[in-house]
Amino acid sequence: MRVTNKMIMNNAASNINSTKETVNTRNKQMTSQKKIDRPSDDPVVAVRSLRLSTTLSQVTQYYSKNIPDAASWLDVSETSLINIRSLMKDCKEIAVTGASDTYNADDRNTMITQLESLQKQVFAEGNADYAKRTVFTGYRTNCNLVFTEDETQTRYRINQTLTAETNMEEHRYYDGVNKVPTTADEVKNPFLGLDPTDPNYTFIDDMEQTNYYRIRLNYALTDVDHDSINKMTIKDGDGNQIAAFSYYDLSGGQTEDEIDTVINDNTTPRNDGGINLFVFANETEWSDTEIADATDATNILSAKGTKTVPDDAIIIIKETGDLILGKNVAATLKNKNATIDIEYDKTGFKEGELRPEYYYNCQKRYDPNDVDTNIPYTKYDENGKRIYFDIEYTVAANQTISINTEACDVFTSDIQRDLSEMIEAVKNTIEANNKLDEIKRMKGETQYAGDEYQGYLDTWYKAIEKERDYFQDNLKKLFSTELGKIDEYYATISLGITDLGCKKQSLQLTEKRVGDQRQTVQSLQSTNDDLDLSQIIIDYTAAYTAYQASLTAAGKLGDSTLLNYL
Repeated sequence: MRVTNKMIMNNAASNINSTKETVNTRNKQMTSQKKIDRPSDDPVVAVRSLRLSTTLSQVTQYYSKNIPDAASWLDVSETSLINIRSLMKDCKEIAVTGASDTYNADDRNTMITQLESLQKQVFAEGNADYAKRTVFTGYRTNCNLVFTEDETQTRYRINQTLTAETNMEEHRYYDGVNKVPTTADEVKNPFLGLDPTDPNYTFIDDMEQTNYYRIRLNYALTDVDHDSINKMTIKDGDGNQIAAFSYYDLSGGQTEDEIDTVINDNTTPRNDGGINLFVFANETEWSDTEIADATDATNILSAKGTKTVPDDAIIIIKETGDLILGKNVAATLKNKNATIDIEYDKTGFKEGELRPEYYYNCQKRYDPNDVDTNIPYTKYDENGKRIYFDIEYTVAANQTISINTEACDVFTSDIQRDLSEMIEAVKNTIEANNKLDEIKRMKGETQYAGDEYQGYLDTWYKAIEKERDYFQDNLKKLFSTELGKIDEYYATISLGITDLGCKKQSLQLTEKRVGDQRQTVQSLQSTNDDLDLSQIIIDYTAAYTAYQASLTAAGKLGDSTLLNYL
């Protein structure tokens, strides 16, 4: 084969260009320290690099964002529950003091101050938030758990389910609280035998105590014009209906939802399943009303001037939210493991009260701060099964964790209602002692120095002393009962804290595993994509040396001509 000079020069130029490209490639690799500059350089490396990059991005999201965010949420929730548990401990210390006889007037005043302060603080912690998101409100993280101010016009229609097994408890009721006389006529009038129609007629009330089982609503219905009991259904443990009552007036063709105001009128008998139902605005109205059998008006079940519950009756006191059970009704509900589904309208909420939507099926009927009305909230489905509002974070591939604790799992308004009753019991005791002190002071006044008035005041004193003894006994017994309840609240909150602790521990293990996975993926990506700098320098030097050699060889070929062979 004949080789010409042109062929030699073409081959030399091609070799120079090839070594030049190699030098350029090695130069790029030395600059970027990467194996490839574009996918076409090595498709296998490119595809694997894309896969590793996607995996690393996901793992980094879990490790650097999701897990720290979840951990912070859990920390805020745990801190809030620890604070509430600490407040429960303070409540227990007060209850221990009240359940004993080792306190004086100053101690009672201190109790009032402490209990009122605790009542405000206990649920203020419920509004704890993380990054402007409240942590105990499920999905509704933009809303508060409790009312942050008094809302006197806000109205809800609430559906609450109560059980005899869980909610029934014995409670004491007192009738016959006396008012201290302020004038000589008021001191003696009860002893003059005046006719009850006489405008000066007064009498000394002899306090009486009655004990009944009660079931308490989670809200007191204190708005006389708007609050009402709408309907109530009692079922046994198997779901069979025992009795049902309704105060809706559907004669006008309206549906229950269209009726805004429900009237609780005792003039219309309410009887079903052998149970009489009566609704009173407060205990005073209960005491001042003669109660007759709903099926026989001539059968007087409870005389006027007494706080008694007929054996086959339920009396609802709206002001306290108490469902007071007659003896036979209480026994029936307890034996049949009954449940009570009750619907009521509640208008006006105080600062610190829990919002109903986080605990019950309810409907916001009116809110002056919200343009929407009749907003429904569903907490339980049609079968009575609770609907959970879990917020889940993805913390690893195919692994999620529920980070939120719903308020209904750790505390209810029972805590606040119990604190209110404790405050009321202390106030009653303080007031009774103050009345005794006032009678003592009056006995020392000149205008009452005579034997006649001293005798009158002695009678007043004995009546109020009995009142004081009843209230002090109630205070002691109530606080003793509250000790057990507070222990239950404390245990429930502690269980919530333990649950958060378990989640945090699980999250820490996941964080360690994801951190190790992140390092592994980074190592694999580096092995796939990166070049060792020292090796790059060696390869670049070799390529550059070859390039220089090819230039030198080509230059020598250019110096050769035909004259060199003559």
